[in-house]
Amino acid sequence: MTETPLKYRNKEEYIQPARGGHVACPGCAMVLALRWFMRAIGEKVTFVSAPGCIMPVAVTPELITKHDGEYIPWLWVPFGSAAICAGGLKAAFMARGETEIEVVVWVGDGATFDIGFGGLSGAAERNEDIIYVCYDNEGYQNTGNQRSSATPWGAITTTNPIPAPKMERKKAITMLMAEHAVPYVATATVSYPDDLIRKVQKARNISGFRFLHILTPCPTGWMFPSQWTVKLSRLAVETKIFPLFEVEDGVVFTINKEPEGIPVEEYVRIQGRYKHLTSEQIAKLQKDADEKWDRLRWLARYKKPSEA
Repeated sequence: MTETPLKYRNKEEYIQPARGGHVACPGCAMVLALRWFMRAIGEKVTFVSAPGCIMPVAVTPELITKHDGEYIPWLWVPFGSAAICAGGLKAAFMARGETEIEVVVWVGDGATFDIGFGGLSGAAERNEDIIYVCYDNEGYQNTGNQRSSATPWGAITTTNPIPAPKMERKKAITMLMAEHAVPYVATATVSYPDDLIRKVQKARNISGFRFLHILTPCPTGWMFPSQWTVKLSRLAVETKIFPLFEVEDGVVFTINKEPEGIPVEEYVRIQGRYKHLTSEQIAKLQKDADEKWDRLRWLARYKKPSEA
């Protein structure tokens, strides 16, 4: 990966643990993702969230503040309506002439892949001028690791325990959003903060609907030691399980990191949710990852006629 210029490395901190700290699980990647995101987006922002793992973080008094001590505004809405409410909020700001405020949806995979997908799709189709961020921990982790359509094939959850792990593939949410032909779609993860920060800053300078899909490994639900959060995040990229790429206008794909090609087995064997998998089943995961990567590379070869 090309080294990110220093201009992207904003050292301002908006999450203030000394003022009370958060009560998310130890090793929670979502909190780290929010920290990098805030560095990139700045304080002219209003968040919209639905129920999820963000709740014990954002509602902690004085945790997320501007540098003058004021709270970062945070609007809480029903599970399926975050994208819809964000679009309305942005329209209200524009009507008042407050054009510099970014409205950001910050929700998990349950409110994105499942319950909120209709509202999300509608907001994308209307090209609402918002930034939509899905922090993806691949399950309903806030309520105890229930299965979602973000849960990968072969993983166990509390609603799909052994001997009945999930046998459906993870929904390809990033590709689905790219098919809406919105201005900007990108993947990111906490093990590559410069990449994440650059993409947030790029999204901030684009008008219209922008979608960021951030993988946030969950020690509790994925069943791994909390100190391995960044390690798991990096392995997801290097095994091709979660490639880093961006899509502009639904057609121009850019791969941001060439994976090292580490075997998928190294990723799954250190997660308790995959402890039951046989060698043959791991081989299937490897095959799926390789096929999806080959397709992504094929898509990235396309150039607009003016760029060819």
